[in-house]
Amino acid sequence: MDFVRYAERSAALLNAEITDVEALQDHLDDRDWLVEQSTDRDCMLLRKFQRELRPVFEASAREDGRSVVNQINDLMVRYPITPRISDHEGDLHIHAASKSQSVAELLVGEALIGLAFLVCDLGPSRLGICDATPCTNVYVDTSPNTSRRYCSDRCSSRANVAAYRARQKETQKEAGAAASA
Repeated sequence: MDFVRYAERSAALLNAEITDVEALQDHLDDRDWLVEQSTDRDCMLLRKFQRELRPVFEASAREDGRSVVNQINDLMVRYPITPRISDHEGDLHIHAASKSQSVAELLVGEALIGLAFLVCDLGPSRLGICDATPCTNVYVDTSPNTSRRYCSDRCSSRANVAAYRARQKETQKEAGAAASA
């Protein structure tokens, strides 16, 4: 069981627009056995969970570790996790829930157990909100020096290009002012 992967899936879940079953199925495209089980009820529950989970990432971005821990604990009370030992061809590991649970229950369980272990192992400051304007996506920072600031390479590149163009514009402006003086 890779709890970092579960934590990263929590960010992906929070960033997903789950407007209907088809959107949920698109989000689950790499997990065929969940795609066929997705329902409108799962979508409703996951949208509610997204609203409740976002403040955890916001608290981490504010460097409010106590709030991160308290909010995750509160969510684990509201959404009890039912871990199970699973055996895939001799590979014993923990799953956050059993296959008999709904898609929403499984995804919520994975998100919470992943975040709980990540916070315990790496600290509550490893969750963030993308610095690129106007992006509001969240991310999990597993970098060795806690330096991640963007949700994706695309946002990082876009922000770097915008900063470069702003510097170029300022340099041209200064050169024009110096030439006219």
